[in-house]
Amino acid sequence: MDPQPLIRVAFVLLPHSLALDWAGPAEALRIANQVLRSQGQPERFALEFVGPDPQTMSSVGLQLAGLAPLPIPPNQRGTADARPLWVVLVGQPGQTIRVDNDATRSALHWLRGLRLAPGVVELVSICAGSVLAAHAGQLAGHRATTHHQHLDELRQVEPRCDVVANRVFVEDAPVYSSAGVTTGIDLMLHRIGTVCGPALAAQVAQTMVVALRRGPQDPELSPFLAYRNHLHPALHRVQDAVSEMPASGWTVPGMAEVAHTSPRHLTRLFLEHTGIAPLQYLRRIRLAVAQTALQSGHSVGRAAEVAGFSSDTQLRRAWQQFALAGTPSSVQRAPVYPPK
Repeated sequence: MDPQPLIRVAFVLLPHSLALDWAGPAEALRIANQVLRSQGQPERFALEFVGPDPQTMSSVGLQLAGLAPLPIPPNQRGTADARPLWVVLVGQPGQTIRVDNDATRSALHWLRGLRLAPGVVELVSICAGSVLAAHAGQLAGHRATTHHQHLDELRQVEPRCDVVANRVFVEDAPVYSSAGVTTGIDLMLHRIGTVCGPALAAQVAQTMVVALRRGPQDPELSPFLAYRNHLHPALHRVQDAVSEMPASGWTVPGMAEVAHTSPRHLTRLFLEHTGIAPLQYLRRIRLAVAQTALQSGHSVGRAAEVAGFSSDTQLRRAWQQFALAGTPSSVQRAPVYPPK
């Protein structure tokens, strides 16, 4: 089996679906494919726009036509397509989500038949799309969020759902949910980062001019995504290069060549726009790589090597410099995320 299969992403569009709920995340996926192609890598996402009817009206009055039928998931009989499937549900305008029309009833019937499984069939709910998922019985026993105006509605529709308020998004695989219209982009960027790596997700966010937020359970902003809330193209080039090859023998002059500027000017730009010096940024990225290696079970020495540190002593010094919790050795015994 292909170790990196193309993921089908099916946006379920019902009458009056909020345009930005699906357009923003879809653009993030399109740009991710574009960046992958520019790097000589295959695309990872196949976008599909589906619904119970071949055409429908969006929330802004735009007629949407040519919608594909609701797909048969890969883990159900009757399909020859074994690719992973993300089902994206989006919100609709109004104080409550109406489910008394034929199109929505058909979609709910289809949703009830989905057998969710991590890496096979996953549910991504944007804004009030979580309410639709709840009506279909897919949120029982899961943690989820939705738009703040629909939190009580979500609790009423599915009392067995652990409804989380005041969160950008919540992940409880195979269910992922975001709190609002724009946070759907945050959630999709997070999903892109999980599949394609945080460096690529940062490039997508840069292209979209989106300020990346922390993840749903991360105690701090990922170093791959931090220091990127600026619009300076030369700095982004350097940060992209360092993120893609953190173990290379980077020096300030070498980074300056990427930026097409002098080492002294590059340092000024880093301090002005990111608040951190070039070599500090490099060490922070290398620490993130080392943390991932340690969490995967590598020894401290091996983690230092793959991250680009000259020795495990240099790794430990950088660890102390950035005041990271614990020690490199303790990370080997710690879970990537805290238990639920």
